[in-house]
Amino acid sequence: MGTRFLGIAGLAALDEVPTVAVVVDVMRAYTVAAWAFARGAEKIVLAESLDDARALKARHPEWVALKDGPPAPGFDLVNSPGLLRSAGLDGRTVVQKTTAGTVGALAVKDADLVLCAGFVVAEATARILRDRAGGSVTFVVTGEDGTADEDLSCAEYIAGRAAGSGADAAPFLRRARLSRAAGELADGVREGAHPDDVALCLELDRFPFAMVASPEDSLMVLRPHPAR
Repeated sequence: MGTRFLGIAGLAALDEVPTVAVVVDVMRAYTVAAWAFARGAEKIVLAESLDDARALKARHPEWVALKDGPPAPGFDLVNSPGLLRSAGLDGRTVVQKTTAGTVGALAVKDADLVLCAGFVVAEATARILRDRAGGSVTFVVTGEDGTADEDLSCAEYIAGRAAGSGADAAPFLRRARLSRAAGELADGVREGAHPDDVALCLELDRFPFAMVASPEDSLMVLRPHPAR
């Protein structure tokens, strides 16, 4: 399996749309998405902008809208796994807009397969890639223009697992724990956070499903994909 690791800006330099893209946002978009599904959400709509998220919420008041940062009018929740883990989302549609994670998924929306991932769904994601048995995979490292160590370490770990490596996860998790994002969350620099967010983002294989994003009625929609 051929692999490459690109930041969101690097996607613009590609000559063609990736066939398979794995969009990685550990802290916190796709940890939050996984928790939303664990709390019963049916699907997650990845919004293009805050205004689009508000508009979707206005058209569908029963949907649950969440964003990065502090609480804001038009949004029900913030992008924090610690704050989301007790939410009741059975059968609900969630609208998610984040600074990097949702942007990365929308940047590769024309790929044949788009997987969204963090450590909490690493093995299930790798299993889908192994099942494809070949081809190239583009890992979209969303944080810090492709240099965020929490996202890059997760992408590298998933790539290794997909290639059949029995690599120890501990060094990859350690890199993520020492990343700038983890430090900012732990120090309270980022608004809309919970003290447990870092630990929750580093729970390896907490959930038994992968997450697949695909176009539905002009929207990019994320759904859980059970591991086989």
